[in-house]
Amino acid sequence: MSELQPHIRCTEEDGALYAILPGDPQRVERIKPFLTDVKDITFNREYKSAVGYYKGVKIMAISTGMGGASVAISVEELANIGVKAMIRIGSCGALRAGIKLGDLVIVNGAVRDDGASKSYIDGIYPAIPDTELLFDVIEAAKNLEYPYHVGIGRSHDCLYGDPKGELDAYWGARNVISSDMETSTLFVVGGLRGVKTASILNNVVEVDGDLKGEINNYVNGESAVAEGEKREILTALEAFVALDKKRK
Repeated sequence: MSELQPHIRCTEEDGALYAILPGDPQRVERIKPFLTDVKDITFNREYKSAVGYYKGVKIMAISTGMGGASVAISVEELANIGVKAMIRIGSCGALRAGIKLGDLVIVNGAVRDDGASKSYIDGIYPAIPDTELLFDVIEAAKNLEYPYHVGIGRSHDCLYGDPKGELDAYWGARNVISSDMETSTLFVVGGLRGVKTASILNNVVEVDGDLKGEINNYVNGESAVAEGEKREILTALEAFVALDKKRK
């Protein structure tokens, strides 16, 4: 048996080549119905995990909690147990008009406005997804006929740190289309560790929307954002199937 990882509490025997990474532990429970032969692994700190099969492909689901520091730990420890590709499914706020609630945002690069990725390497290192996996994600969203947008996201550490929306307006004016707290760290740590990564985000706040109100609606499973969550789950799963076919 491979070494037990200290935070995710998993070994190589628990994992898979592919992992879908929600932030919220409860989202693992909402991924499980899409899988067959599901096995719960463990729940330690913010890291809740399960494994199952989608169209015959073994896929792990593990939550990462909020923020880059938690994501970095999960990426490191998942890589240690042999995970080769990771797709984040999370929420974001839109920085551009026309991105509706529940639309998917597929991030093709991230502004590194976080602390965790900078602890790894200087800011000149890019936060970008794996090209092959990015194309698989885009193709999956297209085939599923989901509304999606591809563009640059901004990752940061402080959800309530821009009460007047000045930072959002600044980055939105520079063609950054979304804001979240985890993607840049995922891309940087994945890149450094040789792991394929991608990020699919469910828009839960429109431009000039009510941050607290719309997030509360999301938590309560209301409105279009609940449908957006299902869309990002299926898009990630289909992308992993496409990636796996090319391995064989």
